[in-house]
Amino acid sequence: MDWWSWDRAIEVLPELLVAFVKVTLVATVIGSAIAAVLGLIIAIVRRTAPAFIAAPVHAIMEFIRMTPIVIQLLFVFYTFTSVDGMTLGVIVLGVHYASYMAEVYRSGIDAVPKGQWEAAKALSMSPARTWRKVVIPQALRTTLPALGTWVISMLKDTPYLTVIFVVDMVRQAENYGSRTFVYTESITMAGLIFLAASYPISVLLRRMEKRLATY
Repeated sequence: MDWWSWDRAIEVLPELLVAFVKVTLVATVIGSAIAAVLGLIIAIVRRTAPAFIAAPVHAIMEFIRMTPIVIQLLFVFYTFTSVDGMTLGVIVLGVHYASYMAEVYRSGIDAVPKGQWEAAKALSMSPARTWRKVVIPQALRTTLPALGTWVISMLKDTPYLTVIFVVDMVRQAENYGSRTFVYTESITMAGLIFLAASYPISVLLRRMEKRLATY
């Protein structure tokens, strides 16, 4: 086949895998951790804080959700010029997806039966203990599949880091194409790596969702 060469596909694979592990995977794992923790904090603040605190937090989250992540990356990159692109990119990914995960947590918290709150109050549990021992565990159990879906979305959004000059797997594929003047193999292999990384997670999430539905 003139349009495909297995030799080129095999040649570019190590470069792509290194870029995937060093940039794509690292950005996804750290960004997901930031998003998960920050999203939970935001959800709790919106539920428990006074209106003069909860309202601005809600407005900021809405603003982040409604603006493209590329714009956010460029704004932060050109504002904080002394910080390297990878660090800024991970933070932006984490904050951006925290705004989505906060909504997932909020729905999970709202789904906790009222009787659970009343039982915790009857047992004289403090608000902090009620959240830690009763509300958060139940909310997490029902929201894990949705949270995992946002992790997959973040994985697929990591190529946006190229706008702030972070050499991720997709940029590495383009660099290989610019050297060889052939892009088909490198771009295809990058897509297959994304598929190999995201598909097992997607299958696991579907099984988890079905199992949780039976409880």
